[in-house]
Amino acid sequence: MDRWQAMRIFVQVVESGGFAPAAKAHMSPPSVTRAVAQLEGLIGTRLLIRTTRSLKMTAAGEGYLADCRRILAEIAEAEANAAGSFTAPAGLLTVTAPAPALFGRIHVLPVILDFLDAYPAMQVKTVFVDRVTNLVDEGLDVAIRIASLPASGLIARRIGSVRQVLCGSPDYFARFGELGSPHELAGHRIIGREGLFGHSEWLFGRDSSIRIPISPRLICNTNDAVLSAAVAGWGLSRFQSYQVAADIRAGRLKVALADYEREPVPIHIVHAEGRMVSARVRAFVDFAAGRFLRHAGLSTEL
Repeated sequence: MDRWQAMRIFVQVVESGGFAPAAKAHMSPPSVTRAVAQLEGLIGTRLLIRTTRSLKMTAAGEGYLADCRRILAEIAEAEANAAGSFTAPAGLLTVTAPAPALFGRIHVLPVILDFLDAYPAMQVKTVFVDRVTNLVDEGLDVAIRIASLPASGLIARRIGSVRQVLCGSPDYFARFGELGSPHELAGHRIIGREGLFGHSEWLFGRDSSIRIPISPRLICNTNDAVLSAAVAGWGLSRFQSYQVAADIRAGRLKVALADYEREPVPIHIVHAEGRMVSARVRAFVDFAAGRFLRHAGLSTEL
């Protein structure tokens, strides 16, 4: 059997969770088993540990799986190049984005929908997860990341930034007064949220050097609840700027202590570095970058 085909079968076995499911996509179960066995014979080591109830990868198998995905992706890239898809966006694109605070659904998905309308030959799969993904190992094409990125072999384009803003409704400030400094928070109603910014201490200043203990009377476990309470005028809370941009524009919320905010966190669109960037990746990166750069709440202006 062709080695590249055997590698594809090995990847399918792992991703589908067994030989029988992989056989449905390729050939008979004995042929799938034989293909993996041939790979193990060529390499000289066991890739999979098979029992009647489970299938597990060996340490060598885990490393080989990552290499197979990379090699097969490069083969697909070469074939797409030869077929001319580096000039016409077409095919499947996998996009990953953060799941916390619904960033992927609220801010990335609309861009994807418009992209699909603009490029009818494209298909997009979303992977919105609450963790940092590995583009190469997980076979992903493009990632939207809200973070200062470490040095890597990835290509990153900055498409915006996120501020951490303190907000309250105009009615709240009319009743309880404006804030002159973070130290005045002790005299105000605070709405806390579990997880995102904590509910015992808030940091202020570009270098986060101002530490303010807080004692929220209301602690919510969802951002929607915190936002509703703030818009209702009950108290003050902190948000990511993109979460409250619409409410600020509509006049339902206003920002306080802007001069004491922490350093904004950059937003990047990231893709794996290769000899050539496929048309589908290049088209999406350019399209998404233009949309995000014009998006309220994803810049230092609100």
